Amino acid sequence: PPVILRNVLENPGWYTAYTPYQAEISQGRMEALLNFQTMIMDLTGLPMANASLLDEGTAAAEAMHLCKAASKNKTAKKIFVSHGVWKQTLEVIKTRALPLGIEVVVGNEDEFKTNNEFFAAVVQYPNALGQVKDLSGFIAACKTGGVMSVVAADLLSLCLLKPPGEMGADICVGTAQRFGVPFGFGGPHAGYMSVRAGLER
Repeated sequence: PPVILRNVLENPGWYTAYTPYQAEISQGRMEALLNFQTMIMDLTGLPMANASLLDEGTAAAEAMHLCKAASKNKTAKKIFVSHGVWKQTLEVIKTRALPLGIEVVVGNEDEFKTNNEFFAAVVQYPNALGQVKDLSGFIAACKTGGVMSVVAADLLSLCLLKPPGEMGADICVGTAQRFGVPFGFGGPHAGYMSVRAGLER
């Protein structure tokens, strides 16, 4: 994947291509976006991906909104966030949760117990301490309890680690900055989100 991304960025054919009837950047841009989405789906093991969001924190907050909308439990007002999630991601989630009346509960995912007050749970993979945990059991417990699971995953690590989709995750979010995408004046870097099929069911 890093080679593919580098080839896309270094070959102007991807982003300057045009058709005789549409002499503009959009054809090459669509091709580049499709390549990005395909890479995200391959690495996360989930069948649908966007292109893209501002950064990992924003992607996690959007995942929270998505989980709230898709949750079968419409009265649930709490989201669990692992203490292993990056602090900046946690702060964005808290900020976006406040006007919605969502309570953010931070704790250890190994001690998390599902109940009907929670609609989603967010964990980091690998976590902020660099620990790599098999999240299969945690995700299965969430699914049993009717809680949707969001995994904030390091995209580059997914070249080697088991994809969140193969562990049963509902949503995977993160950042493409790990592939060397430089910070820019208009924003930090490209965030990503991928989801399982039939999320609303």
